[in-house]
Parts: sequence; C-alpha cells; structure tokens
Amino acid sequence: MPQDPGERRVTVTGPPRRTRRASGHHRPRTEIDEQTTLGHTYVRSLMRSQLRAGLAALAVLGLLVGPLPLLFAALPDARRLEWAVLGFGLYAPLVLLARWYVRRAERNERDFVRLVEDR
Repeated sequence: MPQDPGERRVTVTGPPRRTRRASGHHRPRTEIDEQTTLGHTYVRSLMRSQLRAGLAALAVLGLLVGPLPLLFAALPDARRLEWAVLGFGLYAPLVLLARWYVRRAERNERDFVRLVEDR
C-alpha cells in the first residue's frame, strides 16, 4: 500500500535510561578513599559540623551550670536549695541537652553518608 504523502514517519526519542558519568568524575567515596583534596574537603565539612554541634552543646552547658556558683554564693543559707538544684533541677536539662546533641550528631553523619553514597 502506498503511503499518503502528508503522513511521514516520526522517530520518538527520549533521554537514555541509564546515563554514565563522565570518565573524569569520581564519586565522593572514591575521593575520600584516595585522600584527594576534594575528599579532604568532604571529611573536613563533617568534622566542622560535628564541632559546631559540640561547641553549641558546650555553650548551653556553660550557660546552664556556670552561674550556679554565683547563685549559691549569693544565698549562703540555702543549703537545701543547692541540693535540690544540683540533685534534681539540673538533670532534666542535661538529659535534654545530651539528647539534642546525639540527634544532631547522627543527623550530621546521615547527611554525610547521603553525600558520600551519592543518593
């Protein structure tokens, strides 16, 4: 059967299903294993974010515990208050601070793993 001159064949194309990376591009894990400058930058960024979390926790701890000696010196007759604050009042904030720090450190590590595994 002869084709109608108004109809022509059309080729449908799309992006390739599997794309390969350029040969010069390495995965971050390879960069870290080979200890390149880029790999060093990846590791340094993780260390910097962990250091920021640790310093933030230390600052909150300092603000929480630091003024206590001044408070106790201002109230010399309040021995029971000292024991109540040190024995009971300080534990809940310390536990919350520790929980925040652990969650932050785990989140930093999770983000780093996602970066390294190229997800």
